[in-house]
Amino acid sequence: MGSQVEGLAEALGWPFESFAVRLRRPWSWFPAHRQPPGLLRYGLEDRLGPPWPDLLITCGRRSAAVSVAIRRDAEGGTFTVHVQHPRAPPRHFDLVVPPAHDGLAGPNVTTTRAALHRVTPEKLAAAAAKWESRLGGLNVAVLLGGATRSHRFTRETVAELADGLAALDGPVAVTPSRRTDPGAVAALKTRLPDAWFWDGSGDNPYLGMLALARHVVVTEDSVSMTSEAIATGKPVYAARMAGGNRRLARFQAALREDGVLRPFEGRVEEWRYEPVNETPRIAAEIRRRMGAG
Repeated sequence: MGSQVEGLAEALGWPFESFAVRLRRPWSWFPAHRQPPGLLRYGLEDRLGPPWPDLLITCGRRSAAVSVAIRRDAEGGTFTVHVQHPRAPPRHFDLVVPPAHDGLAGPNVTTTRAALHRVTPEKLAAAAAKWESRLGGLNVAVLLGGATRSHRFTRETVAELADGLAALDGPVAVTPSRRTDPGAVAALKTRLPDAWFWDGSGDNPYLGMLALARHVVVTEDSVSMTSEAIATGKPVYAARMAGGNRRLARFQAALREDGVLRPFEGRVEEWRYEPVNETPRIAAEIRRRMGAG
């Protein structure tokens, strides 16, 4: 969520500050538009107060409640943008930016094909220069997610991924996320002794891998990592995990239909599409609605 709001703020090019809000009880029990009185004064672990900003960008259910409260308190002085579905009527915000697969619509709703993020061509170029000596010639970058409410690794899915990667020619680099099961990483290392794995120490090679790899394989649990991968315009493949949900299925189905994403089945091919990066478009829409040009 932080990557989405900060990426959007960076695309606007205006000075910004970033905060993570935590709601106290009972405020954390209620939806954004039905909060008990006193949220800003008593309901936050770290209190917020005026002067309010010209623009407030939020993401996530709890920050949606803060956005509604600040918009009310600012009396029109703060333009509020909520990224993702706020789980509240859109009328409580000036602009809502959910993914298209959420099915939300309205006059102040602008949907996106993929998640917003901080990946830009400039950042990819800088990362390529930084990691060229270590990852130059990389054939496949593997981005691992992990357990969520709807997805999980199993022995079967890890073995399927490992066997598919082992069948490929050329260098493979793997980066886990904080959600990745250490057991899954260990199993992949055993099956892929020649692959390079980031062990979590030193600088994160994530952008370097995206910049230098010819192909990208990303586990299907993560909308964010998939969205960042397809911003490169390179062949991106979704690796199967156990489980699933309708929202992610719609997201991936739309990308497959557009020729942007393919399932990973143990082979890679050269193909291209127009890179998908919704962040600059949403930044432009905010400027238009705020009359900022």
